[in-house]
Amino acid sequence: MEENILQILKNNIAKVMIGNERTIELMLTCVLAKGHILLEDVPGTGKTMMAKSLARSIRAGFGRVQFTPDLLPSDVTGLNYFNARQGEFVFSEGPVFCNILLADEINRATPKTQSSLLECMAERQVTVDRVTHPLSEPFLVIATQNPLETLGTFPLPEAQMDRFLMQISMEALSPAQECALAERFLTDEPLERLEAVCEKEDIVRLQDECRQVYLHGELLRYIVDVAQATRKNANVISGVSPRGTLALVRAAQGYALVQGRDYVVPEDIKTVAVPVLAHRLHLAAGEDEKRLSARIIGEILASVPLPTEDWGRR
Repeated sequence: MEENILQILKNNIAKVMIGNERTIELMLTCVLAKGHILLEDVPGTGKTMMAKSLARSIRAGFGRVQFTPDLLPSDVTGLNYFNARQGEFVFSEGPVFCNILLADEINRATPKTQSSLLECMAERQVTVDRVTHPLSEPFLVIATQNPLETLGTFPLPEAQMDRFLMQISMEALSPAQECALAERFLTDEPLERLEAVCEKEDIVRLQDECRQVYLHGELLRYIVDVAQATRKNANVISGVSPRGTLALVRAAQGYALVQGRDYVVPEDIKTVAVPVLAHRLHLAAGEDEKRLSARIIGEILASVPLPTEDWGRR
């Protein structure tokens, strides 16, 4: 049943998106692992379209914030205002009070506004004027950002980057896929006709089942060894934190479930390692951080011994 729901979600998103099968699987992995998604690529590659396609496929509350340099934190979280009729202050909820939040072009806002999402993403709650307001489950942030060399962008603080389970880029389309894309959108807007294919309760149940996916003790040790190796690499100033280690565990469980298994195999870990870990590395100034981080993680995965075992439940 779970595999059917996930396959239905994949097929529904594919009604809009051409190619990007790996990206779709990684995004669903984040959903199951209760992780947030950062989509980074140059403008026009379909980041917002991908995020909207996933959001529309789930019958849940949806919110969107277009991040701009003049956006204020209260524009995201909400604020208290004085209601003259009631004679008291009333809390007006911001767009973050939803199940799926699209933070479009998040790095066009100032770091102060970007940081307004920290509490929401980490603790699923919003605190305004010392009053805490819980967010409903499931809660997922899908943020898009343009590369830093794009005009008018601000780098995301390290604490903000660490809250994203994965940083993912869109896949390049082949000539045939790009032709199919042009034909699909030639006389139609498939996103406008996309309908929800599952309920938010289905997602909550799948998230609970994700935590039950079996992870062999040797594979858990392998994950820890990979995380430890990032802290000893000569090119890395600050390696993966324990939060990153837990993120890799959750992502491996989620990817296994997306593949229709109730146990993790080594290939699951290797598939999600770069999108989970690379953006958590702090490298020396002047380096091409994105490419070098991915290469460092790849080298570590190749160098850390991987035990051979029957990875299923005993």
